[in-house]
Amino acid sequence: MKTIRSLQLMQYGGPDTVRIADLPAPVAGPAQVLVRVHAAGVNALDWKVREGYVKDAFPLPLPAVLGIELAGVVEQVGSDVSLFKVGDRVMGPLGGLGAYADLVAVDADKLAVLPEGLSLVQAAALPVATVSAWQSLYLAGPVKAGQRILIHGAAGAVGGFAVQFAHQAGAHVSATALGCHADYVHGLGADHVIDYQTSQFEALVKDIDLVLDYVGGDTLARSWGVLAKDGAIVSTASPAILASTPAGRRGLWFMNQPDSARLAEIARQVAAGRLQSQIAAVIPFEELPAAIERSRTLPQLGKTVVDFLR
Repeated sequence: MKTIRSLQLMQYGGPDTVRIADLPAPVAGPAQVLVRVHAAGVNALDWKVREGYVKDAFPLPLPAVLGIELAGVVEQVGSDVSLFKVGDRVMGPLGGLGAYADLVAVDADKLAVLPEGLSLVQAAALPVATVSAWQSLYLAGPVKAGQRILIHGAAGAVGGFAVQFAHQAGAHVSATALGCHADYVHGLGADHVIDYQTSQFEALVKDIDLVLDYVGGDTLARSWGVLAKDGAIVSTASPAILASTPAGRRGLWFMNQPDSARLAEIARQVAAGRLQSQIAAVIPFEELPAAIERSRTLPQLGKTVVDFLR
């Protein structure tokens, strides 16, 4: 029986609860393609799943293969699939777990073909961050020129794209980040960057129409005080926003929905240089457990990508 490498969560807990283990190789179902994974993005959801923070909302049969986005080459096409062929370079989110494996059977409607000029490593950084940034930016409604937007976690993978999309829409963008990342965030299009280690953002901004919270915790709690009367907060970091939104305020919890058409368009902009995609580090498969832990403990500039061929 053919086997493949995978990174599996054995039980909920700390870094020692994940391990590299072999699995039987999958096959593509009728509406799926089988992808030989060349690279995958490391996301905050990895450590949140590992530690059990989302086990009530998303119960898992353990052991479970981690990883939520990938880029690779099609090796097999299901009988009902006409959009892809063997040899296509593809990328996409899984809409669930399982990307940290050498071969993955993926629903074809979640995938997009890579544009020319974009490597598989570069592509692996895009599916979750780009579509999450776009969808969370527009979840509360249209973005208008001159609208005042505050983005927390602006130097991260999702936050960095949100800054760029908000800037493209003509919004006035304030952002929180480490001071050492201020020049980078300004370069993405932020009008005002606040060093969260040395300044309280609530003392520097007010009448904000939209807060994008990619941090959660105390940052979310303090953000209610900077909102305009009809403003909204969209959080990807704290589902508790649904229960903790003050009376008369608008708080929205965001969860990514795969959108292959949007992903393909954003990837074309990245390949053409109209959008920046920052990769913090490229690591070999064996370093995945440590990289997941670093994503929990260290602020990152952009996205870590695991290169399966290293």
